[in-house]
Amino acid sequence: MPSTIVHMAFAGLVATGLLGGYFDKRSLLVVLVAVALIDFDSFIPLVTGFGHRAILHNLLVPLLGTGAVAVDVFLRDESYILDRWGAWGLRVAWVTLFCYAVTGVLLDMTDGVVNLLWPLHDQFYTLDGKIELSDQRGLVQTFIEFGGDGGPRLPRQSAAPTTSTSPQASTPVSRPSPRRTPNASSLSSEPPGNCSCLSLEHSSRRRG
Repeated sequence: MPSTIVHMAFAGLVATGLLGGYFDKRSLLVVLVAVALIDFDSFIPLVTGFGHRAILHNLLVPLLGTGAVAVDVFLRDESYILDRWGAWGLRVAWVTLFCYAVTGVLLDMTDGVVNLLWPLHDQFYTLDGKIELSDQRGLVQTFIEFGGDGGPRLPRQSAAPTTSTSPQASTPVSRPSPRRTPNASSLSSEPPGNCSCLSLEHSSRRRG
């Protein structure tokens, strides 16, 4: 998975563009701290035995934050955010939530696994695939498979631990687990010729 420094650097670039005229040292610091905090769930398993890449590596956290901001701004008679920080605070809140989800959680899917829907659904996901321009089939992607005549669906091993309690979901302070494990499977599509092979992989074993 990308390091915390990579997450913060990417978040800084995105935040600089999205903050616009509200960009300053304070707003940038808020975004960077929020993105860095995601990796703190690496240490939670030292106490609980589970939770790495799940408790903070999910989309429920930014969704709840988005709901809270929306309720405060649009439904309350007096907005706490606007009263205390004004338009600056509102822009920083939206940008922070966006960076949390995209540059924090979703970025980890490109080179690792995250438990996107935890705790509503305890399942790890990873994004694995390619996009290619074929002279025969045009733009080809297999991140998401739609079926059809693109070739047979071939099972192969997945990179992901299965659930938040899986022993493969190690922390940075424990011995790292291998990227590919024999305990979970995924499906991929192999089109003929020189076309690309992209697939959305996810582990299939669930907590019994």
